[in-house]
Amino acid sequence: MSKRLFPLLILAVGVLGFLVLKMTRPEPAEVSATERSWRVNVQTIEPGTHTPLLPLYGQVVAPEQLTVTATLAGRIGTRPVSEGERVKAGDLLVALDDADIGPVVSQAEAQVADLQAQLQAEAVRYRNDQSAIRSELAIRDNARRQLERTESLVKRNLASQENLEAVTDALARAELTVKTRQRAIEEHPARLQSLEAKLAQAEANLAIIRRDAERSRLAAPFDGVVTDVQVAPGDQVARNAPLLSLYPDRGLELRAQVPAVFRAELLEALDRGETLIASSEDGAHRFQLSRFAGTADPAGTEAILSLLGPGAGLRPGELLPVRLERPERDQTVAIPFSALYGADAVYLMNRDNRMERAVVQRIGEARAENGERWLLVAGDALEPGARLITTHLPNAVTGLKVELAESREESSP
Repeated sequence: MSKRLFPLLILAVGVLGFLVLKMTRPEPAEVSATERSWRVNVQTIEPGTHTPLLPLYGQVVAPEQLTVTATLAGRIGTRPVSEGERVKAGDLLVALDDADIGPVVSQAEAQVADLQAQLQAEAVRYRNDQSAIRSELAIRDNARRQLERTESLVKRNLASQENLEAVTDALARAELTVKTRQRAIEEHPARLQSLEAKLAQAEANLAIIRRDAERSRLAAPFDGVVTDVQVAPGDQVARNAPLLSLYPDRGLELRAQVPAVFRAELLEALDRGETLIASSEDGAHRFQLSRFAGTADPAGTEAILSLLGPGAGLRPGELLPVRLERPERDQTVAIPFSALYGADAVYLMNRDNRMERAVVQRIGEARAENGERWLLVAGDALEPGARLITTHLPNAVTGLKVELAESREESSP
């Protein structure tokens, strides 16, 4: 065979083999495009009446906290209580040293006794003035008659000019004595009134000193907790210096900032006489909304909530998160937070098992029976029997095909 035909033969064999293989190959199965579906959980919508909750973060305060001050200056004699100690009504809190109290009371009593003695002396003086003026009037009258006789004798040259001058001087002295005595008698009511006023002032001061002396041993006026102790036995304190504080077990309040958007709703509820309760996260403490503060700021208004029951474990100044029950709302639905997309959107599962976007209004929070936090919403699309998708899908879009992940559907609280 010619060497030129050998390559052509090899090429022909290859082409023939390719044709045989192509004719004998198996037919591929036909591929049809299928749409993927996402497994989700759903909640059957049942609109009803729910109580929305408002999360608040407040500070515990003691409005009836009592600050004990020193009623008199002196040293601390005893202080049998300590910081944080619970006391009963009537228990001694602090007492000043009696050695500092006694002299102050004695001095005030001495002032009263001195003024009482001055009043008695004034009465004696007045009686003496009244008695003395009668004698002094008689002396003046005698001096005047003596002057008349002397003048008559001088006219008849039976008495000298010196005798006349002596009698004239005696009459002048007698008249001056009478005027001085009369002035003393006329000033008696004013002196008496001044002494009585001073006595009244001294008696009032004595009453204050005695009262403060009694209060120098201060007992607890109610059951409470001692706090803010600032002195120790032996300390020298000034009058009105703070010594310690005491607040009652009951009567604590919680002050929390409420956003302005909720203030009108809560005020209207209070005006209607509704009872709005706030509970702590662990449920150990309950408060009742009593009133709002008289002033506000751009962040909101401070709500004042009164503690219901004993305040075991609470201390003034601590911060406490609570959830306040707002007025009930009709036609609302409680849903898990996972069902919410953005700020105001959810997805429903329609009859074709596809996602359908719906806009809702956020009302507040709600609490399930198991204590879980849910979201309270309302909207025209939330009709009874509608199926709300509670599984949060990152690729959620209207028309996305879904299927139930479980045979049992979720239910709202």
